[in-house]
Amino acid sequence: MPSSFFNQGFQRKRPSTHKLPPGQYETHDFPVLSAGPTPRIALDKWTLTLEGLVEEPKKWSWQEFNALPQQDFNPDIHCVTQWSKFDTKWRGVSLDTLLEQVRLKPDARYVMASSYGGYTTNLPLADVREGKAFIGLIYDGQPLTPEHGGPARLVVPHLYFWKSAKWITSLRFMADDEPGFWERAGYSMYGDPWKAQRYADDDE
Repeated sequence: MPSSFFNQGFQRKRPSTHKLPPGQYETHDFPVLSAGPTPRIALDKWTLTLEGLVEEPKKWSWQEFNALPQQDFNPDIHCVTQWSKFDTKWRGVSLDTLLEQVRLKPDARYVMASSYGGYTTNLPLADVREGKAFIGLIYDGQPLTPEHGGPARLVVPHLYFWKSAKWITSLRFMADDEPGFWERAGYSMYGDPWKAQRYADDDE
C-alpha cells in the first residue's frame, strides 16, 4: 500500500494505560510527517477561504482570522503511520465559529480541505461540525511551526491525522465526496482510527 510519508522524530514507546486504536502505539514526541516540501507562508499573504456550496464565499486575512474567538483544545491524535499522542494542547478557532460566518447551500454534504503547497483531503461535513474540528494556531503554548503545519492547520482529531490538513488555505463545500491527495493514492476515504481504516480496502 502507499507509504510515501517523510517521517522524522519517531521513538517508539511502551504502551500506556490509555486506550489506543487498533495497531497504534503511544509516542511522547510529535513526529514530523509531510507529503512534500514544507511551505513557508508570509503572514501578510496568508488567507483562509470558505467556498463552494455557500451563498457567498468568505475570506479572512491573518489579522482578521486571529480576531475571531479562540478556544483551547486538548485532543488525542492518531496518525496512520501508527503513532498516537495523548492530551495534545492546542489553541485555535472552532470550525463551528467559521461556519457561523457563511450560509451553506442545502446540498452541501462534504468538504475538501486545501493547503498551501497543493495538498488536499476530503471530509464529510458532519465530521467538522459540533466541536469535532478546529483550525490550530498555537501548539503547546507556542505558535504552530511550519513543520507541523503552521501558521495554521486543520485539526480533526477523531480521524487519522492525514485528514488534519497542514498549511490550510481553503475549505470547499461539495455535494458529492471527492478523493484528496492520499485518497487518490489508495488511502481510506474516511480514515477512522477505531476501525483501522488506513487504506481503501479497509472501507469495505
